[in-house]
Amino acid sequence: MNIYNDYIKEIESRKAQGLSPLPIEGAELLSQIIEQIKDLNNEYREESLNFFIYNVIPGTTSAAGVKAQFLKDIILGKSVVKEITPAFAFELLSHMKGGPSIEVLLDLALGNDISVAKEAAKVLKTQVYLYDADTNRLEEAFNNGNEIAKELLESYAKAEFFTELPDVEEEIEIVTYIAGVGDISTDLLSPGADAHSRSDRELHGQCIFEHNKDMQKELSALKEQHPDKRVMLVAEKGTMGVGSSRMSGVNNVALWTGIQASPYVPFINIAPVIAGTNGISPIFLTTVGVTGGIGIDLKNWVKKTDAEGNTILDADGEPVLEEKYSVATGTVLTINTKEKKLYKDGEAVMDISAALTPQKVEFIRAGGSYAIVFGKKIQTFAAKVLGIDIPTVYAPSKEISVEGQGLTAVEKIFNKNAVGNTPGKTLHAGSDVRVEVNIVGSQDTTGLMTSQELESMAATVISPIVDGAYQSGCHTASVWDDKSKANIPRLMKFMNDFGLITARDPKGVYPAMTDVIHKVLNDITVSDWDIIIGGDSHTRMSKGVAFGADSGTVALALATGEATMPIPQSVKVTFKGAMKSFMDFRDVVHATQQQMLKQFGGENVFQGRIIEVHLGTLTADQAFTFTDWTAEMKAKASICISEDATLIESLEIAKGRIQIMIDKGMDNDLKVLQGLIDKANKRIAEIQSGEKPALRPDANAKYHAEVEIDLDEVAEPMIADPDVNNEDVSKRYTHDTIRPLSYYGGTKTVDLGFIGSCMVHKGDMKILAQMLKNIEAQQGKVEFKAPLVVAPPTYNIVDELKAEGDWDVLTKYSGFEFDDNAPKAAARTKYENMLYLERPGCNLCMGNQEKAEPGDTVMATSTRLFQGRVVKDSGEKKGESLLSSTPVVVLSTVLGRTPTMAEYEAAVEGIVLTKFTPSLKQLIK
Repeated sequence: MNIYNDYIKEIESRKAQGLSPLPIEGAELLSQIIEQIKDLNNEYREESLNFFIYNVIPGTTSAAGVKAQFLKDIILGKSVVKEITPAFAFELLSHMKGGPSIEVLLDLALGNDISVAKEAAKVLKTQVYLYDADTNRLEEAFNNGNEIAKELLESYAKAEFFTELPDVEEEIEIVTYIAGVGDISTDLLSPGADAHSRSDRELHGQCIFEHNKDMQKELSALKEQHPDKRVMLVAEKGTMGVGSSRMSGVNNVALWTGIQASPYVPFINIAPVIAGTNGISPIFLTTVGVTGGIGIDLKNWVKKTDAEGNTILDADGEPVLEEKYSVATGTVLTINTKEKKLYKDGEAVMDISAALTPQKVEFIRAGGSYAIVFGKKIQTFAAKVLGIDIPTVYAPSKEISVEGQGLTAVEKIFNKNAVGNTPGKTLHAGSDVRVEVNIVGSQDTTGLMTSQELESMAATVISPIVDGAYQSGCHTASVWDDKSKANIPRLMKFMNDFGLITARDPKGVYPAMTDVIHKVLNDITVSDWDIIIGGDSHTRMSKGVAFGADSGTVALALATGEATMPIPQSVKVTFKGAMKSFMDFRDVVHATQQQMLKQFGGENVFQGRIIEVHLGTLTADQAFTFTDWTAEMKAKASICISEDATLIESLEIAKGRIQIMIDKGMDNDLKVLQGLIDKANKRIAEIQSGEKPALRPDANAKYHAEVEIDLDEVAEPMIADPDVNNEDVSKRYTHDTIRPLSYYGGTKTVDLGFIGSCMVHKGDMKILAQMLKNIEAQQGKVEFKAPLVVAPPTYNIVDELKAEGDWDVLTKYSGFEFDDNAPKAAARTKYENMLYLERPGCNLCMGNQEKAEPGDTVMATSTRLFQGRVVKDSGEKKGESLLSSTPVVVLSTVLGRTPTMAEYEAAVEGIVLTKFTPSLKQLIK
């Protein structure tokens, strides 16, 4: 009885927060609830019934197992509950999605009671989350002559679980709500500081719009005014969902504006409608598809042109925009899914075919992309067992093959890893492809949702197709608080049991490793032909091709070893000229974005495409600085084209770091890490022998665009500026405002500096150490006029710096050094003017634990300059995060302001900031 009393107390506590009872996932609590249901005189019986019917998490939770077994007993007459008839029990089983419910349904369908078996079969025909254990049972029963098994297989072969679903409504009426002007970061929809609550969907829903209650009330009022319409969240004059995939952001939008997925599963809504003037960020759009939602590129603001068709520019040289049609809050629109057009006042204002492709319409009809993925898998299985061709049910995958046209790098990788396409057919960009995934990464603030997704799709073990998968602890590395202590060990145990290599050992054999996930994935990716899926927008490796994804797509990749997407178009980036001695490679990265925008008249040709960057001579650690930033360029992903010798060097580095993980005791029973070393050795041998050189695009490959970056034009450090005071709100926080150091005239105050995040590597830490020595030699001492926070991305880097003596230099000038034996239990709220050596991990860049003081001007090496991410606004001043190279950050904190060029050049004198030079080889095949 105690556990139920504890639950009631928790319910009362949640009431004070305006929350409903927490959904039940534990077997012990639900078992107690069932006993109270069986006791007709129990004072808690009625509320126990409600908890049992409406408040249990389905899938593979232990509570789901108990619920499924009790429903089986009711169906078989072993238990009688007047409120739950056998028919109702079958209905409840049908909403449990998989795992124990499928096991119970198969028990009943393959049992001796024919009437029960037929009813169970009716439910099973609607289910798609079947795994090997389930399909093996069906196949065995079929081979033994079981008629129900045959009936089920015939139904699955016809995909009746899909074809019997209602068609998508021809007309969907919507009403608009402007969530913001300009690019909308997923932080607005699901703030990083609330990451701890993401697995509690109702609680997390309260943080939408960064807890702005006025906006939440406006949205609620709009829904009340238009009860017959769906609310469409809009990014006016911007892109919706930039920054990350953030499943929790889509979950929050769905919770506020979507449709309840099941009446028996609380706070899981689907089918949100989201839009932006400039569309939806690519990885966020994938997340919308997971929930069966609609993402629309509105194009309601267009560039104004003169009579000759030339773009009209304003006084700052920026294109003047004019409104094609209004989507102001409260505007009623109609989505016509048949005509694939957006209507306003009876007139078509926009073709939205891209939002309603045949595949996306299937996602909408099925309630999400998972059901389609699993449905195709079951249909294939059933047809194979029956010995028949797979009936055409789903929209055929688009296969584009252009005779005589070569392949880009991404086209080569997709063709190599493709499954299920026409045998022998070469596919080009635009083709829909199922691909096998080699490496999967889960990070700790979305990992809890990934584990929930795995439970909901009834997955229990990682797919054998996956070469390696890693669960990080980097996003909660800065502060080991009560929330982290409650959530992270539980996550690590789940993922370790599932088959991932985990940053924390549930058994405590090896010490916690809080390394930044992207760095670990970059190390464990040991082939330039690999496909990587990771639960973070910065899953952008410098080997292979990597895609940031929502927690659900990560779960799908872990469970099935596959991902499905169109082959993206590519933009080729090459370099000419020479680096000046005082330039850092980060300046090349920013210059690429600046010069690209200049070359294409302000149009971002990178958005939604693959950036194929021909770096050639940079090892994976250093090249990662470029591929990582491509998230800020709004690219879908990037591929680094390397010279053979450089790739071999990168693979040798990766092998060494994987071996360190093995030596720490991080490998599992399947010897995944050793397998990666073996794979790296095989790849090195292929390159050395000439059997399979480093990945190269074909000389006659076709690109959407080609960009050549002139290094001679990079004459001074480049800074990405959030431009917080721009009169045009849509031009703030875009990452596209790239300014030279001289723009600031050596006068802009800097309140805090940050060196860390995935954008830095060991070389940056060494530059920091050398600069401090330089400054002391020139000025007699090192005195900070602003705090400098340093968070190395990995422990490997710290260990290597210690071995080489650089860590001693850093500790000499620091006022704080992290201690793993006593990690911080609370985030800093104030910083002193000194150097902080923080624990490896994301730190300020993530914004969920540590933040700068409100209103600060921060100079950082990180990736995010979105409003409120690294620093919030104060009542007096907007917070701003300027992004630059390590040398600029160091000098800005020593001076307390941006340096002049003379000060900068003196501080980096004698330091080799980068060895990058354009490759002299033609990196094509």
